[in-house]
Amino acid sequence: MNGSNSQFPDAPVVDAPIVDAIDRAIIVATQEGLPLVARPYHVLAEQLQLSAEEVMQRLRRMQDSGVIRRIGVVPNHYALGYRANGMSVWNVPDEQVDRLGEQVGKFDFVSHCYRRPRCLPQWPYNLFAMVHGKSRDEVEAKVEKIAGLLGEYALGHDILYSTRILKKTGLRLAGSSLKK
Repeated sequence: MNGSNSQFPDAPVVDAPIVDAIDRAIIVATQEGLPLVARPYHVLAEQLQLSAEEVMQRLRRMQDSGVIRRIGVVPNHYALGYRANGMSVWNVPDEQVDRLGEQVGKFDFVSHCYRRPRCLPQWPYNLFAMVHGKSRDEVEAKVEKIAGLLGEYALGHDILYSTRILKKTGLRLAGSSLKK
């Protein structure tokens, strides 16, 4: 993709990596998680009629190119007792938002951190950071740590709490069949 991003003019513009039918089949086969066995890539390879080495090589390539950000465990924070979910929203100077967002995103209690456009005058916030806690008091204490980091750049903030889960998944691609 070449050109500029009108919503975020400072965002880097990158060429999209090539994803072929085999890559797409691997993505579809893993998007619900890897098999919980000693050799998950071998099971996946068997399902896709590929070698385990090809599956692992393609996953490495997709990760290196940014198609896949990471491969890791995604715990169910609700099952672990983290039931207070607060999206902290911040009004920070536009010229500082990227730098500050990088710093906020380093907190281990921040699971997502985004730059978003303001919708003035009703919505002055341009930095969003998702914080999870076992209680609202815990979330608020963590948000205060963010406020401490932002210091004078925190021109206002709020916390939007989740009240109900309507859907909880990442991006899901439609099914794909791999024919050899």
